[in-house]
Amino acid sequence: MVTAETAASARGKTAETKAVVQVKSEVIALRRAGSYYVMTLTAAGIPELTRPGHFVAVSCGGDDGATLLRRAFSIHNVASRGVYGGTLDIVFSVVGKGTRWLSERHRHDSVEIVGPLGRPFALPRQPVSCILVAGGYGSAPMFMLAEALRARGCRVDVVLGASTEDKLFGVLDAKRIAATLTLTTDDGSVGERGRVTDLLPAVLERTDADVVYACGPMPMLARVAEVAHAHGAHAQCLVEESMACGTGICMTCVLPVIGDDGVTRMLRSCTDGPVFRADRVRWADIGTVPPDAYGAPAVEESS
Repeated sequence: MVTAETAASARGKTAETKAVVQVKSEVIALRRAGSYYVMTLTAAGIPELTRPGHFVAVSCGGDDGATLLRRAFSIHNVASRGVYGGTLDIVFSVVGKGTRWLSERHRHDSVEIVGPLGRPFALPRQPVSCILVAGGYGSAPMFMLAEALRARGCRVDVVLGASTEDKLFGVLDAKRIAATLTLTTDDGSVGERGRVTDLLPAVLERTDADVVYACGPMPMLARVAEVAHAHGAHAQCLVEESMACGTGICMTCVLPVIGDDGVTRMLRSCTDGPVFRADRVRWADIGTVPPDAYGAPAVEESS
């Protein structure tokens, strides 16, 4: 099984990127992929700094004050060479005014981006068996991760799920990079009927994987953490928390995480994450400040 020697994150530590670039980017391409959009942007200086799990903060809405705050998007892919001097891809769905504005951009339109941000996935130091689990377009950052793992000699099995077939993202790419691919949909339109976490125990048993990497909705991540722990596998989760600033200033994306010292602290998803050790996140307490967390308001005893 995975040890402190075989997984760089076994003690919950990852390399934090110090260099961040702000770029007035240009839209190179925008295409539909099922229910999602894939946007390619010029990003000079960002690809060389990017690691799997990093994200960018994108300015949406132009001069419209109603969309002043940037939106955070996982980096799907990067290219450091070419006529544009570096590009990156993001994947998104239209869920509000900001992403609607982004979906209406055209080739050569300007978009301001900041990145790479956050703490990336920690990679094993030695070849191990890994499972990548993703829900919906939570699969977007997993393909760079899969390539990095394969470059280290790791076996990579992939489990992708969504509510319907059109909400699965990257199935063909997953077939190309994965030793095995398991697909699930809630309605049974493709693959197995059910959720990724319904099939994960069987995949873990079949592959005897050492490490599980996951990205998707919080309830899915909570269940992945539970299943991985029961199997004895190390798990890392890229959390999907709303990030108003992306740089750690506003404190809107905090969640309770247990430190090496056993103390729970409210950590920022954008700077302390978005990748966390699954066994350290207090999944049931997300959205709250646990009373035993460091710095939590004192609870007055009733007389």
